[in-house]
Amino acid sequence: MFVDLAKILIASGSGGNGHVSFRRELYVQNGGPDGGDGGKGGDLIFEVDKGLNNLLPFRHKTKYIAESGLEGDKKNCKGRSGEDLVVKVPYGTVVKDFKTNKVITDMSGDNLREIILKGGKGGLGNARFVTSVMQAPRYAKPGEKGIQLEVILELKVIADVGLVGYPNVGKSSLISKISNARPEIANYHFTTLTPILGVVEKYDKSFVMADIPGIIEGASEGVGLGFEFLRHIERTKILAHVFDIAETENRDFVDDINIINNELKKYGINKKMIYIANKIDCLDEETLLMQVDKFNEHFKGEKLFLISALSGKNTEELKNSLFDILEHEKTELKIFDKEYDVYENIKQDDLIIINKIDADTFEISGEKIDRMLGYTNIDTEKGFNFFQDFLKKEKIIEKLKQKGLKEGSTVKINDIEFEYYD
Repeated sequence: MFVDLAKILIASGSGGNGHVSFRRELYVQNGGPDGGDGGKGGDLIFEVDKGLNNLLPFRHKTKYIAESGLEGDKKNCKGRSGEDLVVKVPYGTVVKDFKTNKVITDMSGDNLREIILKGGKGGLGNARFVTSVMQAPRYAKPGEKGIQLEVILELKVIADVGLVGYPNVGKSSLISKISNARPEIANYHFTTLTPILGVVEKYDKSFVMADIPGIIEGASEGVGLGFEFLRHIERTKILAHVFDIAETENRDFVDDINIINNELKKYGINKKMIYIANKIDCLDEETLLMQVDKFNEHFKGEKLFLISALSGKNTEELKNSLFDILEHEKTELKIFDKEYDVYENIKQDDLIIINKIDADTFEISGEKIDRMLGYTNIDTEKGFNFFQDFLKKEKIIEKLKQKGLKEGSTVKINDIEFEYYD
């Protein structure tokens, strides 16, 4: 089973919490704080495995979560960092954010290994919070949460030459004749339901040819398996349009060519195209010349090759010509640009939201506020002073005043409520 599209959940590991502890040693009274820092969470990494050729493993396993760091310990012992999780993907896999469908990364070209999600930092132990006026802090910082994301994996086959054409025109026969691919071949439509890759060799040279499954009218709108077929054309350097010049199925080859070219155009594909007229062994010489004239009448100036994939006639000449064309075709591999920055998106989550409920009441919310409150005990004088410094550092007081904050105004943060005074 060939799978070229999968939805999975990925997550980096959370950082371990900082530890709260105090030295307890014989003959030492009131030992100082010795709580260690938490360990860093594991990274979530994508790595290309060129031995993989489809996304089938991701249909069976859909969650990939790196290990979290461990909590710190007494005697200033740091918690163990979480193990990174390396997810192996096929070469040519495009990773997209599920919500926006924007590209996170393209595992192609030189990009064979990339950290997609960084693990959370470990929290600081209470030994880190000692000051001249606070000798025995009883709080530590929790570790940063790991990042969780739903992504789409989309495999776009990478080949130098892509064979396109209506079903049953002989693409599978051709690729089996000139490459090492051995696809199933039979006389019925859609024998090929998945892209077939073959390596075409000549002395010390080679190129990759892909038999793209039959494209039909409406494919660019998703009719049949349109999108599934068309996505594999985007990376090819040139297209070879195979058609049945003998019209053995009573279809006009001119109509077939125009329909497929129109679908490619509507999908936004504009590549160098050559034309391969197959099944010349089914025509006598006079009829073949008439059909060639018909092609030239409608597609004047286009490069045309006459072959029989069944008998092998002219296939060696075609192969040599393809090598020559590719040698002079300077089209570079299409790499999809990054459109979605995971960490820019996280910054949006860090925004602190200020709402004015009425003339004298204000509400503050946001994940950054929640994280700060998670490691601050504002019931203590030290904790409350830290809380006030946080509000000033983040310019929250300044923004509140711009919205009308004055002495005696009520400020709400989650379940906490207090009156403001300068």
